[in-house]
Amino acid sequence: MGRAVLSCLNGGALGRLAALGIVLLGFAADSSIPVTAGAGSLEARRQPMKFGWVACDPDCGGWISAVGIVTTDTPKDFEDFARDRKLGGATVVLDSSGGSVNDAITLGRRWRKLGLATTVGTSVPSASPLGSRARIEPGAYCESMCVFLLLAGNSRYVPEGAHVRVHQIWMGDRAEDARAASYSAQDMSIVERDIGRLAKFTFEMGGTGDLLSLALSVPPWEDLHELSRTELRDTNLITTQAIADLLPGLGGAPAKTVASAEPKPVQDRFTPQPAAATKTAEALPTGGTAAAQPGH
Repeated sequence: MGRAVLSCLNGGALGRLAALGIVLLGFAADSSIPVTAGAGSLEARRQPMKFGWVACDPDCGGWISAVGIVTTDTPKDFEDFARDRKLGGATVVLDSSGGSVNDAITLGRRWRKLGLATTVGTSVPSASPLGSRARIEPGAYCESMCVFLLLAGNSRYVPEGAHVRVHQIWMGDRAEDARAASYSAQDMSIVERDIGRLAKFTFEMGGTGDLLSLALSVPPWEDLHELSRTELRDTNLITTQAIADLLPGLGGAPAKTVASAEPKPVQDRFTPQPAAATKTAEALPTGGTAAAQPGH
């Protein structure tokens, strides 16, 4: 498939999905309010990504819920969701364990073209004087390639309590015991190629080399690295400190945006070349216990 995947699976799920040659982690959507909480949120993040429009009229309009992992079908699924909707400038609320590198890059570039904003959270119903409406809970996870989808937003907000975690890309069919597996020169070429594509995308979106450095320093047999508030700022993953800048009806008056570095010029060495290889490079973080805990 020529795909590289960043995602988070426990050993049991990884074993079941390895036979399919694809990584699945995420949720059911295009419902009015996709409710994801606790164990349900964990399971939703481990299914193919689903998109839903969450209305919060009359004061904030609504947002796009994007829950689950990015698969080869996700870019088309988003186009199907976007058809007949005016999504320009809308906000995407992410709760995802990652997914395919190349398909996430395609999706991220589409989001940037639409001028979408991004944040991390789960959409839940809430009682109000006007009846049931939606709110965004911050205790969500944006892991692996989800972090680069977060970066694709024109404006980006990460609430306190959200978990943004990064990891290396790897050959997915050998991630369960990565240190004991053997690798061919072609395998390494695929991984290096996709690292180049990811680097190009990162700089196009205005990210920094710090983000790549943090992600590529964590092997699949270790726990994912959770970015601190300082690291979120240093990597340009956040451009504002208030959800009201993305959704004015939620929270108080908009705060001043955080200064964000301009996208760095991309050197030719990061330009992806057409690849004849169809093998999949994947990263399936299986190390430690974090991936198997409820809410991870």
